[in-house]
Amino acid sequence: MHGRYSRGDALLVGAGLVATACTRKGGGAPVQNRLPQPEPAASRGQLAARAGTIETHQLISGMYSIDVPASRGALLYVPAVSNRDAGLPLMVSLHGAGGDANHGIQMMRAYADKYGFAVLAPASSHDTWDVIVGAYGPDVRALDHCLSYTFGKVKVRADVLAISGFSDGASYALSLGVSNGDLFSHVIAFSPGFMAPARQEGKPRIFMSHGIRDTVLPIERCSRMIAPRLRRSGYDVQYREFDGPHTVPENIKNEAIRWWNLIDLPPK
Repeated sequence: MHGRYSRGDALLVGAGLVATACTRKGGGAPVQNRLPQPEPAASRGQLAARAGTIETHQLISGMYSIDVPASRGALLYVPAVSNRDAGLPLMVSLHGAGGDANHGIQMMRAYADKYGFAVLAPASSHDTWDVIVGAYGPDVRALDHCLSYTFGKVKVRADVLAISGFSDGASYALSLGVSNGDLFSHVIAFSPGFMAPARQEGKPRIFMSHGIRDTVLPIERCSRMIAPRLRRSGYDVQYREFDGPHTVPENIKNEAIRWWNLIDLPPK
């Protein structure tokens, strides 16, 4: 899934970290910004919700729909886990351009059942995420709303709180993950095109993968430029290339999940 835009360079203000964006094959003019003016925190890509700050009322296992004002909503999947005393790891899963919350859930559901972690999948307000079509704002507010809801319904392990995505979702996961490294401990980016963090906060660990035959977001202009610049800025980056197109092979996905500090959690 991918959009029809092209992008230039993305700059992390004040941190000296520049990630060059790629131009999509067949890309046209950039999408015009028709987003409402966001409040200052959201315009900085800043998330306020925190795990453990409110009383939780445990949901039983299953799929839950989250109603988000001025948004296409979100889904929360809670796996069947017998003991939640220590809390559940949570994965925020972001869809690619043209996708929806269900795409985000399906990316991770089988692994959530296997390893016992919850999945939160918001939907972008537009065909893709806000910063890609213009500026941070509505999707940051929506994700903050979803995280607050989740933290109030599920006891979440704050030490292994991850954000992940594919394609545009991977670009957004990198951007928000770097901007909110005091919230997210891990970032998983499958075939990202760029990153545009508004700030640098904390140092989340980062897993990136990319296919060497990707013709949608060519690896030479994307991950092979992003990964070294993240490392030079002090991030712990696990980077994997594979012989394939614009996709996420199951072995790569499995490696990323087990890298996400879940190797101590045996399959159910």
